[in-house]
Amino acid sequence: MTAALARPILLRYAAPSELAAAPLHTSVRLSLDGARGPVGVRGTVRDAALFRDAMAALATILESDLRYKGRDRTAYLAYLMKQGKKATAAIWEAQKAFLEGAFPDDAAAQGDGSAAKPRASGALDPVLTVHPDEVSIEVFSRDESAYARLAFSSDLFEGREAAHGTAFVDLSPRIVEQIDRLRAYAKVELDAGAARGDAAAARATPIERSLEVPTTWLRGFLQVQSAATLPAVSCELAPIDLYNALFVLRTRKAKKPPRGLRFELVAGKPPRLILEPWEILIEGHGPPYEGPPRVVRTFGRQRLLALSRLLPHVQRVRAELRGPGLPVFWVLDLGRATLTIALTGWTDSSWASAASFDALMPREGKGGDKARAALDALAGRQLALLRERGPLPLASLAAGGGAEDARAALQLECLRGRVLYDVARRVYRPRELFADPVDERDIRYSSPREAAAHRLLGAPGAVRPTKVHEIAGEGTEIHGEVADREAHRDFAPRFTMDLEGRVSDAWCSCPTFRRSGLREGPCEHMIALRVAYARERAERDALRQTAEGRSLIRAETRTYVRREASGAEVVYRVSLDDRVVHLSWGARAEAPRHQRIWFDTDGEARDAYFKRLDALTSSGFVDADASSA
Repeated sequence: MTAALARPILLRYAAPSELAAAPLHTSVRLSLDGARGPVGVRGTVRDAALFRDAMAALATILESDLRYKGRDRTAYLAYLMKQGKKATAAIWEAQKAFLEGAFPDDAAAQGDGSAAKPRASGALDPVLTVHPDEVSIEVFSRDESAYARLAFSSDLFEGREAAHGTAFVDLSPRIVEQIDRLRAYAKVELDAGAARGDAAAARATPIERSLEVPTTWLRGFLQVQSAATLPAVSCELAPIDLYNALFVLRTRKAKKPPRGLRFELVAGKPPRLILEPWEILIEGHGPPYEGPPRVVRTFGRQRLLALSRLLPHVQRVRAELRGPGLPVFWVLDLGRATLTIALTGWTDSSWASAASFDALMPREGKGGDKARAALDALAGRQLALLRERGPLPLASLAAGGGAEDARAALQLECLRGRVLYDVARRVYRPRELFADPVDERDIRYSSPREAAAHRLLGAPGAVRPTKVHEIAGEGTEIHGEVADREAHRDFAPRFTMDLEGRVSDAWCSCPTFRRSGLREGPCEHMIALRVAYARERAERDALRQTAEGRSLIRAETRTYVRREASGAEVVYRVSLDDRVVHLSWGARAEAPRHQRIWFDTDGEARDAYFKRLDALTSSGFVDADASSA
């Protein structure tokens, strides 16, 4: 089933959000969508500085857009026109882009309060939810790469009055700018509700805004939250560790890949952070890490600069690391507030992210209709239990049944927008994003070509990777074969992933690619190969933990690292290629030494390969290629 292009949403605000300031008293009135019923919260803010800085950081994440923007040549082209140059298509396109940016076709954005024309597309307004123990606001960045949830504890408000529920909130740049000017010594009162009875609200013109929310945006928003339900490796950092990382990012600019933030986790020692490509080591000052040793590379670190405003309030920092390509969750304990952000390794949820989020979607046809009906019934019971009893951990929801089945059902409810996983408290909460649940089939695929790719993947053996080449200093090149039964032909796609996991080059023998290349996006054969390669790698990592799985490995490369007392990092790379074991080792910044060992049979080479890996593990080396969760 292909996804709909957009979901129409109608938002109705009784009045725009506003701030009324006096010398020693400030009233912040946030307007909520009136279609969701009596939802709201009211009270006096005990810590105005925390409220101000947290809202400013949240707005920074909401407005962030790190997508590539071409150089603006409008002024130069206008100069050419004045000089009598020919008005080419480039001039008119630049003028059109300038006018669209300067005068958006959205009357509500202009603040006139009148009903706006339906937009072609747009992101949802922030989502405010009033829980029994806290008030949360959720946002998703414009480039679909960062999700944030700011939760204010009930202790932050004096004389708190609340009506539980979920509604969209008018958090325009104007009200954010006014909140940014709050003074810490002033008494601040918060009133967030769908309707107000004061005289100013009676004179205000209601706002009615019609949105066409793209399915790709909604898909990314819900799938990032679904990723939060997956098992994770957690480590705690001290606030000074976050400050040191932000200081390096602010004072340096990476001119070459990889641009990752690497975690070195060794049991009994505080976590270490390494910033690439400079290989700057930041020794952690938090509590010792407890768990198996791991080296996890994460991306999206530049978005951490949005947290600079909160450094004076941070008491603890927790990082939750999930599988390769999945979002990294950062939890900032601010005392009476908590900020949870999820950072992905890409800007815009393009086809490069299809393989990562493939694991989040329930497989069609898996287990048959009976299994799917049982999963739906379990999800309904858990949702009813959350509505009745409030926030609950997985153990309470899985009582009397399997934890994995309960997690799968809750993950499905997250995709439908009816359940939220609170990463900070590690509990599930009811949260109705819309009045009616989202059909997960509508967000399963981001495009018709992705749907066609999964059709190909549904045929056993139709998509298979054939060759995987490691290109030193560049990335990985994957070749494959796809048997397209509808076209009655076989195609040979290939693509190259750089060191940051992005697809840097792609090719296919199909007519679509020969006609337009990548100008119309990747073909279904490239997407199918990308997902098949990710699935095969995950299955191979699971199999290699067993003796039967190891016996099937004929070619593999693993990288092990160890941090010496001097701070230098030793890298040991071991490769198995049929009857040959290739070794390379040395300090990361130096040229490695090499050794190639030949064996009479592939079995002897495989035994020597795994003995070498076990010896490295016993010597304190950490597998850098292991999955993060």
